Amino acid sequence: MEKGFFDNPIMRTKVTSANVKAKEALLGYFIGPFIAFISNAIFSSYLNRYYTDVIGLTSWAPRFAMLMPMVSVIFVIIGNLAIGRLIDMTRTPQGKARPYLLLSAPLVVLAIVLLFLAPRDGSLMTLVWIMVSYNLYYAVAYPFFYTSHSSMVALSTRNSKHRGLLATFSNAAGVAAVGIGASIVFPLFQGLLFVTRDGGVDAAASYNAWRSFVIVLCIITFLGIVLEYYFTRERITEENRKLNIREEKLSMMKQLKAVVSSRYWWLIMLYFLLFQFGGLIKNGSMTYYCRWMFGAVDEAAAGGYQATLGLIGGLPTAVGMILAWPIADKLGKQRAVVAGMFISVLGGLVSFIDVHSFILVCAGVVLKGVGSIPAMYVTLALLSDVLDHLEAKNGFRSDGFTMSVYGAVMVGMTGLGSGIINAFLGIGGYNASLAVQSEATQNALIICYLVIELVCYAVIAVMLIFLTVEKHVARDQEAILEHQRKMVLAAGGEWIEPAKRLLLEQEEADRQAEEARITELKARCARKGLSFEEEEEKYQAKRAARKEKAERRKK
Repeated sequence: MEKGFFDNPIMRTKVTSANVKAKEALLGYFIGPFIAFISNAIFSSYLNRYYTDVIGLTSWAPRFAMLMPMVSVIFVIIGNLAIGRLIDMTRTPQGKARPYLLLSAPLVVLAIVLLFLAPRDGSLMTLVWIMVSYNLYYAVAYPFFYTSHSSMVALSTRNSKHRGLLATFSNAAGVAAVGIGASIVFPLFQGLLFVTRDGGVDAAASYNAWRSFVIVLCIITFLGIVLEYYFTRERITEENRKLNIREEKLSMMKQLKAVVSSRYWWLIMLYFLLFQFGGLIKNGSMTYYCRWMFGAVDEAAAGGYQATLGLIGGLPTAVGMILAWPIADKLGKQRAVVAGMFISVLGGLVSFIDVHSFILVCAGVVLKGVGSIPAMYVTLALLSDVLDHLEAKNGFRSDGFTMSVYGAVMVGMTGLGSGIINAFLGIGGYNASLAVQSEATQNALIICYLVIELVCYAVIAVMLIFLTVEKHVARDQEAILEHQRKMVLAAGGEWIEPAKRLLLEQEEADRQAEEARITELKARCARKGLSFEEEEEKYQAKRAARKEKAERRKK
C-alpha cells in the first residue's frame, strides 16, 4: 500500500477531536457499519436458502451443499490471518486498519455481484462458480472490511468509557443490521425474491428477482463502508507517531506466542466462536422455521411471521443499547455477561413448551434476547481489555493477529453454520417444492433454530466465570504508560503526561477547525459578495448566545 496515497488531504478522517465525540460514535460506529452490514446480514439468513431453494443444491448436489461452506472455512481463516498480517505491517497517516476499510469497498461490491451471477443449470460450471464466488466474498473481500472494522474499537482510544461507548455503537450496528435489515424489513419483501408457485418456490422467477435486488445491496454497502472510513480515527496508532516511537513490525509467530499463553485470550476467543456459531445457525435457519413450522403458509405469510418474530425478538436488543452499559458499570462487564447468559438459557426453554406455537416461540426468543443484552454490547470492550492486558504484559500490542482470528471466527462460522444446516436438511429430506415438510425435516429445524444456540449460551455462561481480566485494568494502563515513557525518553523525546497531551491535542484540533471555518467563510463571502466582518459578527453573536444558553442549563 502506497503511503503517499493516504497523505492526500481527501483521504483524511473527518474526525479531528482528541476525545470521542457524538459525531464519531454515531456516523463512524453505528450508521456507517449498520448500512455496510445489511448485505452480509441478509446473506447470513438467506444466501444458504438461495442456494437450496433457487439454485437447488440440496436436490442435485447435496454433498457439495454440505461440504463446500465447511471446507471454505479453511480459506476464510487463511484470508483473515493474511489481512491481519497486512494490518500489522501497515503504517500510514490514516492508521493501519482504516486504509483497508476503504480498499474493501470495491472488493465487497464485486464479490456480491459474482455471488448472484452463478448459472443455475446444474452443471459443473455452476459448482465451480459458487465455490469461487463464495470464497471471494467470505475469504477475501468481506475479511478486508470486517477485520479492519473490528480493529477500530481497540485502536480508537485508551479511554475506557469512550471505548465502551464505541463498542456499544459498533455492536449495535451489527445487531441492528441483523434485527432490522435481515429479520424485520427484508422478510416483508421475501415473497418478491422467493417467488411462490403451487405452494413451492419458483426457482427461475426467484433467480431473476435476486439478480436485480443485488444492485441495491451493492450501492448501500459501498456507501456504508466509505462513511465508516471517513468518520473513524485510530488514536492509539497515532500515539506512537506523535511520540516518535519507532514501532517494531512483529512477526506472526511472536504475536502467536504472546496471545496463546493467556487464558483470557482463549476465553474471549472461545466466547466469540460459540456466540457467533449459535447465532448464525439460528439466523440461518429462521427463514426455514417460519416457512414450515407454523402451519401450511405461503412465502408472504412466512415473511410476516419472520418480520414479527424479528421485531419482537429485537426489542430487547434495542432497549439493551441504553441499558447495557449501566448494567455493566454496576456489575462489571464479565459478571453482566455471565448473569445474562444464565437468564437467556432459562428464558429460551419457554419455546419448547410448543415449538409450533408462534406466541410461545416468540416468548422464548424475547426472554433469550433479554439475557443476551450484555453479551451483545460489551464484549468488544472486554476484548479491548484483554488486548491492553497483553500489551502491558508483553510490551507490544497484538491487535493484528487477534483481530484476524476474531474475523476468522466471526466470518468463518457462517460457512460452518450453513454446512451444518444443510446437513440437517439433507438428513431430514428437505424439499423446497413441497407444501408441507416431513417430521424429520421439522425436527432438524427445531435443532437448528432453538437447540444449538441455547447449548452454546449454557457453555458460555459457565466458561466466562473465569474471564476476570477487568481486575487488571488499572495496573495495565499504568504499565502501558510506563512502557511508552521509557521508549520516548530512550528515543531522546520529551514525555508529556497523557491528560496534558490530550488537552494540547484538543487545543490544536480546535485551532485548526477555527482556521478552516474562517477560510471557508471568507471564500463564501467572496463568492456571494458578502461582508466577511458582518458575517463573522453574526457567527460570534450566535456562538455567544449558545454558550449563554448552555451555562443557564448548568445552573
